[in-house]
Amino acid sequence: MPILRRRQFLSAGLAVPVAAPLSAALAAPALARQRQVWTLVTSWARNQPGPGTSAQRLADRITQGSNGLLTVELSAAGELVAAFDVLTAVASGTAQMAHSAALFWTDSLPAAYHFSAVPFGMGPRASQAWLAHGGGQTLWDQLYADFAIKPFLAGNSGPTLAGWFRRPIQSLADLRGRRLRAVGLGGEIYHRLGASTLALPPADLFQALDSGAIDGAEFLGPFSDRALGLDQVAPYGYRPGFNKPNGGAEALIAQSAWQALPPDLQSLVQSACEAESLAGLAEADALNAAALQAMQAEGARPLAPLPEDLITAARQSAQELRAELAAGDALHERIRASYDRFAERMTGWIG
Repeated sequence: MPILRRRQFLSAGLAVPVAAPLSAALAAPALARQRQVWTLVTSWARNQPGPGTSAQRLADRITQGSNGLLTVELSAAGELVAAFDVLTAVASGTAQMAHSAALFWTDSLPAAYHFSAVPFGMGPRASQAWLAHGGGQTLWDQLYADFAIKPFLAGNSGPTLAGWFRRPIQSLADLRGRRLRAVGLGGEIYHRLGASTLALPPADLFQALDSGAIDGAEFLGPFSDRALGLDQVAPYGYRPGFNKPNGGAEALIAQSAWQALPPDLQSLVQSACEAESLAGLAEADALNAAALQAMQAEGARPLAPLPEDLITAARQSAQELRAELAAGDALHERIRASYDRFAERMTGWIG
């Protein structure tokens, strides 16, 4: 069929439809679509540097990208539910969506740590490759099915530090008896190495360290940790963060809410999660480097390597713990095997 230019329409004496018919054609289906409002609960303080701002960007991406057809309203940790209650909030219908980290659910979903941080495991790039191209997302969907939740990778804070301590750690023996804030498998490993560990929300860490209620804490990288003031009250920082070599954040979506979305909004939500994963990691890398430079300029103690005897014991403990948690759980065994096979394959490329 030949293409008729505007000049040809005019010379043929045909009226050219402009604004009115076009707006009418677009307005009818738009008006017919019901606008939805989702509550997004998070494990972070409002606009907490790093994961808190990542969660807000995710909410904004979805709201703006849908032109308000799907409005996501953020409720930070403690505003509607506590930081570590967001999984059950989505599962119970209190909220349609959450932003958190899978390593928090070790008690209720022991295999979940694979989708956030595996001690001595893959970094951000390899972990994302496993989810997208190694079968990881399918296994993640299966793991959360009993909670009627659809999970997505939705941010990444990058590799973390091993922690900040009020007193130096010069050997494995120095760790014994210390009271540490440490979560996920890393927390259990520190416990097995002799520390007393507990889970605290990020917003509570400065006060706990300053008061002496705890002797050390791990959270994320230099930027996020410095924003909380951890280096001010626990000046001995250590690397590498064997406990969290990856900082994957997750979006948890109630299956009922997910399935009620039309395909275009489902695609938008998934794309927003993917975009935030890239944006969050790029931000973390840039800001962590800047934070380290600023600390050096201020004369802060340089970050120190963890003692070799501690790293050796932690690696052995991680292997034993992962095997114990997976024993007798068929799905967990499949997740662990899939993750480990992919990690081995990636060592030839990413290392």
